[in-house]
Amino acid sequence: MQGLYPAIEPYRTRRLSVEAPHELHIEESGNSDGLPVLFLHGGPGAGCMPYHRRFFDPAVYRIILFDQRGAGRSTPHAELDGNTTQALVSDIELIRQELGIEAWVVFGGSWGSTLGLVYAETYPEKVLGLILRGIFLCRPQDIEWFYQHGAGRIFPEYWEQYLAPVPEAERDDMVSAYYHLLTSSDESVRLEAAKAWSLWEGRTISLLPCKDTEQTFGDPHFALAMARIECHYFMNNSFLEPDQILQEAHKIKNIPGVIIHGRYDVVCAVDNALALHTVWPQADLHIISDAGHAASEPGIIDALVSATRDMARKLKRIES
Repeated sequence: MQGLYPAIEPYRTRRLSVEAPHELHIEESGNSDGLPVLFLHGGPGAGCMPYHRRFFDPAVYRIILFDQRGAGRSTPHAELDGNTTQALVSDIELIRQELGIEAWVVFGGSWGSTLGLVYAETYPEKVLGLILRGIFLCRPQDIEWFYQHGAGRIFPEYWEQYLAPVPEAERDDMVSAYYHLLTSSDESVRLEAAKAWSLWEGRTISLLPCKDTEQTFGDPHFALAMARIECHYFMNNSFLEPDQILQEAHKIKNIPGVIIHGRYDVVCAVDNALALHTVWPQADLHIISDAGHAASEPGIIDALVSATRDMARKLKRIES
């Protein structure tokens, strides 16, 4: 089974001003002359972490990570103004231009898969390959499954803690109720709601419990950006037309692709991956039998590292 590559540090970091007031944190690691790969983090709002560099052979890949608007080290923290899917796609294209990259591999999981698909469908000529994990199509049924009804029946004790900040009379629309709390003028209200929203995901993200993940999702700084930005997107249908990703999948039919999804993914049910593969049969589909949603699970790591190696071979950057 493949493991992560050894830990590495960036060889370059920079700030990029985009639409005011947003400024993005960007880093590069690995081989500066290597195959460019863009890592797209989840959420939206989760930000990048050091282990995200480790899915790629640093001798082969030029590894580019950036924190999306309002997330991670990008500023302003947890900012909703000007934070849309279309804006993020424009940011990605600006980063590509600023870094002097003709075309690149795009790698993303969860919301990162959503954003990677929308970017690839907008700029297919700029994408050499797609490696996608934990597919999230952002359809109404996908939001309802995790935030309204469905997943709570699998984790009822955690669901009760997710419900707790919302008055009982408002629980028929949890996303709207949370949006009201997360945009409150009262900081304590915002923080309490953010932690409850974020922990609901952090506690259900993997097949087996993981205290480190729960601590990350419970951290107030992380939780505030994650909860506010996610809820903002879901209140606005993720700024997508109905079934947009599936309807436009024909635009990526010539892009080499890999779809990786955990069989027991409760956050993004496996039917997301199957629906995508139905309209994009050219991609390789791998359903991991002993995994949930998290990128850090052993079976997911094995599949992702194998995919990055295979993609480099396919693109003739390393020997078969």
